[in-house]
Amino acid sequence: MKTGQVLNFTLNGEQVEVLVDPAETLVNVIRKKLLLTGTKRGCEEGECGACTVLLDGKPVNSCLVPAMKAHGKAVVTIEGISASGELHPIQQAFIEAGAVQCGFCTPGVVLSAKSLLDRVTLPSEEEIKTELSGHLCRCTGYVQFVDAVRLAARKLGRFHDRSGGDGGAGRSVV
Repeated sequence: MKTGQVLNFTLNGEQVEVLVDPAETLVNVIRKKLLLTGTKRGCEEGECGACTVLLDGKPVNSCLVPAMKAHGKAVVTIEGISASGELHPIQQAFIEAGAVQCGFCTPGVVLSAKSLLDRVTLPSEEEIKTELSGHLCRCTGYVQFVDAVRLAARKLGRFHDRSGGDGGAGRSVV
């Protein structure tokens, strides 16, 4: 007989129920029990951002979140942001802006970008940098991330350049 606690939550729009050890972290439940491997295990100390998921719409380091903290809440992983097998506009923007290299950090960065764009119509460069500051990338550098978030804002139909120009399309913004 297995022991543990029953965790009920919404994962990528679907109700799930899973038996967990009270000491388990959310990243381990997502990866090992629910078999969604887009959420990466990185530093296990909340420093790299690779394990970022959205918990009730807010980005969190799932390596630091006890799984039971998700009880009754909504969790979104990278697997949950696209519909009908199509890339989400943010994912497409990251590809087009060259903000994807090895891809290890990408799921977490994309989810943080989604959280920002869900809250802010046209984020400033500073807002983008602040939102993404908890992510470490060893491949792309960070200029491409800012470019990708700006491109994503346009793709989402929310881009309105205050200066009347193209909002920095095709230019480095850092």
